[in-house]
Amino acid sequence: MVEEELFIKIGNEIDDAIKGQLFGKPCFKMNGKAFICFFQNEMVFKLFGDAHREALALEGSHLFDPSGNNRAMKQWVQVSYTQRNYWRRFAQEARNYVAVQ
Repeated sequence: MVEEELFIKIGNEIDDAIKGQLFGKPCFKMNGKAFICFFQNEMVFKLFGDAHREALALEGSHLFDPSGNNRAMKQWVQVSYTQRNYWRRFAQEARNYVAVQ
């Protein structure tokens, strides 16, 4: 699957990122904190501020709701594969965000 391969490639390019699981889905963590995840063939990012607003404004993006029960995780934005040109930048933004938490 091309989408997941890109997710893994991006995660492997980030210094100090460790592969893991978040809700049974592949993710990358830093210092034990997940910052990117792969869900429904899309990439999900833990973001804040301008990066969060920009990601959410992209066509096809929405708040991450892994349960499907309208309980979105407000800091997490799920970004469509059609917006994959943004994935690397948002992955770095997410990494930087959890690095200071």
